Amino acid sequence: MIAEHIIGNIYETPSFKTQETVKIEWFEHDKHLLKKTADSGMKIGIRMEEPLCDGDIIYEDDDRVVVVEILPTDLIKIAVSDMNEMGRLCFEIGNRHLSLSISEDSVKIPYDAPTYEYLRKLGFKTARLREKFTGYTECRAHTHH
Repeated sequence: MIAEHIIGNIYETPSFKTQETVKIEWFEHDKHLLKKTADSGMKIGIRMEEPLCDGDIIYEDDDRVVVVEILPTDLIKIAVSDMNEMGRLCFEIGNRHLSLSISEDSVKIPYDAPTYEYLRKLGFKTARLREKFTGYTECRAHTHH
């Protein structure tokens, strides 16, 4: 089966049909071509022009819907107490070209050990956690000439 369109989102429009799930990693959400296996074992080709979100329905027939699930991943949560700390943190993260999710009092980035240790050495309050990485801003890398 090939899925080419997002039909809706299960969180916005619940369905009472049998639900099959296709699991993807957070960094796969904007890939145009994916080959996946649903939890039922059904093989699915995904050809999308738009990014996928957690809960997107990518297939529906009379009996079932196929829903995208973004898998939880390891993240670094960095607590910030004021705008100066936020600015300093975002400068450090920006230099590493990392995608990030910003809230009022913290920033979350994908986990990697060197970055985690580096931020701790700089004095930031860090915590490692595992959850879905959604609602983030992607860093668009650039080159230095």
